[in-house]
Amino acid sequence: MPGSLEPLDLVGVQIPYHFRCPISLELMRDPVIISTGQTYDRHSIESWVATGNTTCPVTRTQLADFTLIPNHTLRRLIQEWCVANRSFGVERIPTPKQPADPTLVRSLLSQAGSHSNPYPSRLAALRRLRGLARDLDKNRAIISSHISAREILVNIVFGDSGPDSELNREALALLVMLPLAESDCVAVASDPDRVGFLARLLFHNSMEVRVNSAALIENLLAGSRTAELRAQISNVDEIHHGVIEILRNPIAHPRALKIGIKALFALCLVKQTRDKAVAAGAPETLINTLADFEKCDSEKALATIELLCRVPEGCAAFAAHALTVPLLVKTILKISDRATEYAAGALLSLCSESEQSQNDAVAAGIMTQLLLLVQSDCTDRAKRKAQLLLKLLRDSWPEDSVGNSDDFVCSDVVWLRKKNTKGGDLK
Repeated sequence: MPGSLEPLDLVGVQIPYHFRCPISLELMRDPVIISTGQTYDRHSIESWVATGNTTCPVTRTQLADFTLIPNHTLRRLIQEWCVANRSFGVERIPTPKQPADPTLVRSLLSQAGSHSNPYPSRLAALRRLRGLARDLDKNRAIISSHISAREILVNIVFGDSGPDSELNREALALLVMLPLAESDCVAVASDPDRVGFLARLLFHNSMEVRVNSAALIENLLAGSRTAELRAQISNVDEIHHGVIEILRNPIAHPRALKIGIKALFALCLVKQTRDKAVAAGAPETLINTLADFEKCDSEKALATIELLCRVPEGCAAFAAHALTVPLLVKTILKISDRATEYAAGALLSLCSESEQSQNDAVAAGIMTQLLLLVQSDCTDRAKRKAQLLLKLLRDSWPEDSVGNSDDFVCSDVVWLRKKNTKGGDLK
């Protein structure tokens, strides 16, 4: 279904007035009735209320409550109209899934968290909640808004049922769909037994459990405000090994690469434990899987490579891999501005420490890439790193290269007041 009126007007389709949302003036896809009796498209009225409005857009009267009642009759009429105008290219709007009733959510959470409730009933409640959370973002917000929802789930995950319990696995799968408050992160990260339990889950027989454990670890690292709490997690060797093992088996689970790189990046943001990621084999794994990542995940992978190149062990490990420098050179200007920036930063660290890396970079065609980069619309930080690389690699350029010709004055491009050639944008 076209998202605006213009495509329909172009083919001469007249949308009935009462099918249009009074706010957006577009064909309603999920009509709902508010307390004043007026009907609006759900997305439009929810956006209206979310911006702080408390009146009916049409009548301007104060809303008695913010309950939205689906207008099934109008929705069916709109669907029939779409079918009748199919010859004009109008597609039938799908029947929308309705948000969960908050009362039902409270009841299901109560059933799941009650130890007096029979095990099958608790499991059924969790599965129902997980299904609701998968259906709609709105449902996840409703579940998360319950005052004790995350506490209930955390207690089930780290309760007495153990890692082989279905109850435990369902609670974990649901918990990683919800945003964690700082208090939730503290409750887990400050408890060595709970952190150790998550580390063991990374080696569970089920890849889904392993991926969900990595997802929870990433959420905990992102939600912990203090360095001490983050170190409680990143200081565990098994966590690094487990996360990297997930990246080595991406085919086993559709979310393995995405969750694995997010977790590894979050771990490597903790400066004092980056050596643990290197010892667990992160450099080789990142280079071997770099071509498999989607765009946003490639950015995280390259950012992780740059972070690990900041420690001597990491720099040496990446330099020892024959594909590191060629892949990084090839990445420049290929994926995104951020990816280019991270790749240039990693190459700067590698070439600053290794003459062999300098030779490999020149052989891979880095000079052309860098000259294009400094003249592009890329970020200033990427250009600064490129300039430092040009200066560093000048002696390695072939005598007949553009960089050593009279037509290109290298000092005009690479001159910087700072003498530090390391760069330092990622902490």
